[in-house]
Amino acid sequence: MSRLFRGAFIVWVVLRYGLDELVLSSFERPAIRLLTRIVSIGRNLEAPRGARLREALERLGPIFVKFGQVLSTRRDLLPTDIADELAHLQDRVPPFSSEVAVAMIERSFGKPLDEVFSHFDHVPVASASVAQVHFATLRDGRHGGREVAVKVLRPNMRPVIDKDLSLMRMMAAWVERLSADGKRLKPREVVAEFDKYLHDELDLLREAANAAQLRRNMQGLNLVLIPEMLWDYCHTEVMVMERMHGVPINRVDELRAAGVDIPKLARDGVTIFFTQVFRDGFFHADMHPGNIQVSTAPGTFGRYISLDFGIVGTLTETDKEYLAQNFTAFFRRDYKRVAELHIESGWVPAGTRVDELESAIRAVCEPYFDRPLKEISLGMVLMRLFQTSRRFHVEIQPQLVLLQKTLLNIEGLGRQLDPELDLWSTAKPFLEKWMVEQIGPQKLLQQLKDEAPQYAKLLPALPRLLHAYLQHKPHELRRELDTLLAEQRRTNRLLQGILYGGIGFALGLVVMQLLLRMRLW
Repeated sequence: MSRLFRGAFIVWVVLRYGLDELVLSSFERPAIRLLTRIVSIGRNLEAPRGARLREALERLGPIFVKFGQVLSTRRDLLPTDIADELAHLQDRVPPFSSEVAVAMIERSFGKPLDEVFSHFDHVPVASASVAQVHFATLRDGRHGGREVAVKVLRPNMRPVIDKDLSLMRMMAAWVERLSADGKRLKPREVVAEFDKYLHDELDLLREAANAAQLRRNMQGLNLVLIPEMLWDYCHTEVMVMERMHGVPINRVDELRAAGVDIPKLARDGVTIFFTQVFRDGFFHADMHPGNIQVSTAPGTFGRYISLDFGIVGTLTETDKEYLAQNFTAFFRRDYKRVAELHIESGWVPAGTRVDELESAIRAVCEPYFDRPLKEISLGMVLMRLFQTSRRFHVEIQPQLVLLQKTLLNIEGLGRQLDPELDLWSTAKPFLEKWMVEQIGPQKLLQQLKDEAPQYAKLLPALPRLLHAYLQHKPHELRRELDTLLAEQRRTNRLLQGILYGGIGFALGLVVMQLLLRMRLW
């Protein structure tokens, strides 16, 4: 019954905010369109469609807010106005009761709150769609007296999420079946992607592991601070980490008044991102202003502070090579190479004509070169490449969509801090260095070093393995090998004949010379 009421409420919100116009505009069933207009008489549709969608998701609750945030990353599927509006969704929802948070903490630790913390701030410092954060001070142990941030999942999230996801799948199937644009928008795939992200975020141990990996990767860069995870206090529903002190990055006037070099801050953000992408292949994929602060402490002044590691992106060596070569070819206006890369990657059908894809890419990319490099949006370039690829039936990989979304976030933030920021000039050294490392001797030596343990195990066994192979080789191979051996024997006999003949000829010459000399004597 609860599922029925929830479904009815969702339908009411959809009609109240005119969301039926977003999906029914392509419906070919007049009866359905007429019914929706009768049910929704009196509603006000003056607001833009993107704004109405955002407001409806906020009305439906935290799960749908999170869905809107994930949906905003799929710019390869959404119209620009809707994607831009959904990007405005903030991780700010009403907090849940602190008594409930305390009960969850005590259940996770198996002891009263006072035995864990000497101080616990019952008023949350931040509240997001799936969790909220409290400041506290640890009581005892090796971390005794340390200030920490305690992240607690919202109670009973999993059953609520599963119910809403079930309804989302049902609605996605309707849209895909009834709408002419349904197959292109891939609603069921979007819901499945959201399912994965959301269930990942429900496991705070996974988020803690993401943070630990990023912290380890970034240690030598000295540009970003990532809180230390206190593993003795981390559980699936509760995560305790080092408390960070900083100013939110969108408070530019406050940062400038504190003496932070704002243009350098913008460049550092780009450096951090491209280091994570092209050096590590492991990047923070939720870098909106709510998750970024700037340190004003004397020892770390001006460094970034990254928070919230529920969503991270990973790239393979193939992904990184594809991106680096695409960016490099684009800025050289080598559109043929861009087209070849799409085909070589396997994302475009092998039978695609290079010249047709090259022409399409030129049409969408060439207008960018009428403006200075500092005005070129790398995020938009990547998005346009994705859109062009879609016309040629390419399936965009989720990790690259996350990258494109994060790149747009970084780019927008960087230019908000410094309108003169030349993103390409900052990114280019990373691309060039990465390309050199991939084809230079350092890469070969590193690969040999990585494979050395395997070679050490294999070499002693190589004679035995070779003997076993030769004993059990196919008859065809045996015949070929016998033929080769026979040819080798004939060659050896020929060489021996030539050698012996040469020796005999030489000896004959010597004997003739001796006889001639004896006659002369």
